[in-house]
Amino acid sequence: QVQLVESGGGLVQAGGSLRLSCAASGRTFTSYTMGWFRQAPGKEREFVVSISRSGVSTYYADSVKGRFTISRDNAKNTVYLQMNSLKPEDTAVYYCAATLGGIATRSYDYWGQGTQVTVSS
Repeated sequence: QVQLVESGGGLVQAGGSLRLSCAASGRTFTSYTMGWFRQAPGKEREFVVSISRSGVSTYYADSVKGRFTISRDNAKNTVYLQMNSLKPEDTAVYYCAATLGGIATRSYDYWGQGTQVTVSS
């Protein structure tokens, strides 16, 4: 099992940048593929990106490819989401998630509480 806590959300202007962090507690953080999801008001939760256990492989949704970068620091049990060139449509609650599956899976077992990202135009 793993506990996840996101931080770093906030208000940013369109075109700006923001970095989210997800701190994980529990045994063997390296056992988990990590992912970020987001949910806008009135919308369904959407996959954003995932990263493999080693951090070598990543899998991005088309909507964020080239703008967002996921990374992980296994020594610190932390995963990051660097968001650049932000657009108003990126506005959502962003959730960190963990799974024992591979990077292409969309079924995650553990979730953080979410952090709000608001992008103004």
